[in-house]
Amino acid sequence: MKKPSVPPARRPGARGNPLPALMAVAVLLLGGGAVIRMLVVDRAVPAVGGPYALNDTDGKAVTEASFHGRLTLIYFGYTHCVDVCPLTLAVMTRALDLLGPRGRAVVPIFVTVDPAHDTPEVMREYIRRFSPRIVGLTANEAALRPVLDRFHIAVHPQPTQGDATGSQLIDHTSVLYLMDGDNHLLAVLPVETEPRALARQIARYLPAS
Repeated sequence: MKKPSVPPARRPGARGNPLPALMAVAVLLLGGGAVIRMLVVDRAVPAVGGPYALNDTDGKAVTEASFHGRLTLIYFGYTHCVDVCPLTLAVMTRALDLLGPRGRAVVPIFVTVDPAHDTPEVMREYIRRFSPRIVGLTANEAALRPVLDRFHIAVHPQPTQGDATGSQLIDHTSVLYLMDGDNHLLAVLPVETEPRALARQIARYLPAS
């Protein structure tokens, strides 16, 4: 079964607060690719998800049981990505804000695909630029690999570009997974959408207000 396609990440670069600029261009950047992404994620897919044991940005152990009874919206990416990842986190944050109190039923989770670089400290500094609600998760390669496999996340690091920080370009599967309170897949959502459209898709799985 074909996995969701992998949009390329870009070269590492300087980062400030990404929200104003990203939200201003989200519709223009994402609208053209939405149809292609939907053609991919609307197909039947193998079982997605499963148990995981990772660490949050305080270094505390987190498992799927930590979110029992709550929906989770999971995205896999890395902190040195300068386009797809920050844009997705910005759209996800805005979509949940648009849902108001109903959006509080959903826990947004950002899982790194670059454990060598994305320590808990790095993850904490990164996600605070988007929303304090986002749970950042990382681990060593041995703990992370089975999680990537269970969620069908392909990761392809590119040759090091000579960045002083040692960061590098990483191609990776880029979709949003909406999981129910028992960590079962509810929906695979495209990242190429604008916040209101994403909010409407998430709302389909929330109790009526």
